[in-house]
Amino acid sequence: MKSLLFLALIFPSVLLGQHTIKGVFTPAEDYNIVLLYKVTPTISEYVTSEEVQKDGSFRFQLDSTATKGMYRLVYAIPQEDFNFDVIYNKKEDIELKFNSETGVKFVKSNENKLLASYHNSMAMVIQSITNYYKSEAKDTTALKAIFKTQKDTQLNFEKAAKNTLAHQFIKANAPYIPTKALSAEKYIGQLKAHYFDYVDFNNPTLQSSSFLEEKMLSYVFGITTPGLNDIANYKANIDVFCKAMKDASQEIKRMLLFDLWQEMVDLKQEVVANYISEKYLITIATGLKDEELVQALTLYRNISNGKKAPDFAITIGEKDKKVNTKLSALTGAENYLIVFWSSTCSHCLDEIPQLKTFVDTLEKGTVKVIAFGLEEEADLNNWKKVIADYPEFIHVFGNGRWGNKVAHSYGVISTPTYFVLNKNKKIVEKPEHIEDVEMFFE
Repeated sequence: MKSLLFLALIFPSVLLGQHTIKGVFTPAEDYNIVLLYKVTPTISEYVTSEEVQKDGSFRFQLDSTATKGMYRLVYAIPQEDFNFDVIYNKKEDIELKFNSETGVKFVKSNENKLLASYHNSMAMVIQSITNYYKSEAKDTTALKAIFKTQKDTQLNFEKAAKNTLAHQFIKANAPYIPTKALSAEKYIGQLKAHYFDYVDFNNPTLQSSSFLEEKMLSYVFGITTPGLNDIANYKANIDVFCKAMKDASQEIKRMLLFDLWQEMVDLKQEVVANYISEKYLITIATGLKDEELVQALTLYRNISNGKKAPDFAITIGEKDKKVNTKLSALTGAENYLIVFWSSTCSHCLDEIPQLKTFVDTLEKGTVKVIAFGLEEEADLNNWKKVIADYPEFIHVFGNGRWGNKVAHSYGVISTPTYFVLNKNKKIVEKPEHIEDVEMFFE
């Protein structure tokens, strides 16, 4: 007891400054490890990790050196998809429950519980507004009452959260609240016009969380304008978002727009992804001297559907009957199928015979296959042996395998990789599997 008292007198911050972040994941068998990061505006700093116990529980012990701010718990890979944030204020322990279906629920931590309560309360008010407009009710008194409730809810939570990190999120999330009854059309118009009014893109706390990204995505994907198709709607929303964050730092613009670009890439929205890069992101990346990003954006644009396929040399025939040509000069087919493969790739050796069998069923002149082998010099003889079974294909020996320049120009990172070209050598499709190739030509 005397020793403990002595330690408390000598090192009070060590004993009093420690707090824990603990919780339970369910179902427990779905989780193995949880990682903790301190999130800053530009990077996530690794703090520690813990195994998830058999009952789904975990516990992080934070010492006095842990600074207040935003912390991210990662529970699976890819990390950018399987995580959630918590506020650590150095004043209280955090206890939570997490389920992949229902999300995170805070058991202990007044600040995190307050922010969660705010979001739940505002969601209920928004649902009431939605229900009112859906009912096409004429009683504007009821609508005014809902708007008053929304205003009171916002102000009360701002007051309750004063001098906390949660306050910064609550204030930034403040919605447009009419002072009078509006038609549904006018209300939606005002929501769009004032969506980012309270968002400070230079706020370090907001930058250190997923708030700005979520706000961006909810606007770009959630706001629609009558008369516009999806692509035009996305472009218009992106322009509004970029105007709203015009005063943000270039680093923050790069981070947010890259995330949005990646989202469009994942959704196979090539036109929109290239719109983001060409109008905004390449210029930003160039200014920041981020050559790697510029190259990645340019490569994606160059192999998008509708673009002319990168050209490369082709030798047709053998010995004294060889003819040197190039992809762009090929004629005689309605479509050309480039398949990047390797004679040492087991998956390729499974799909290439299937490709031959399928192509043989098509009418002559429908498609010509260019089989581009990504090989090492030592694989030359094996490659020659394998391609002997496919005399109807045009074969190219791609020396250097993953270091091959042509493969780089097509962004090839795995084999087999397919590109379908039209007769003008423009890319029209990028099938992921042999089944997708068959589906394209059927």
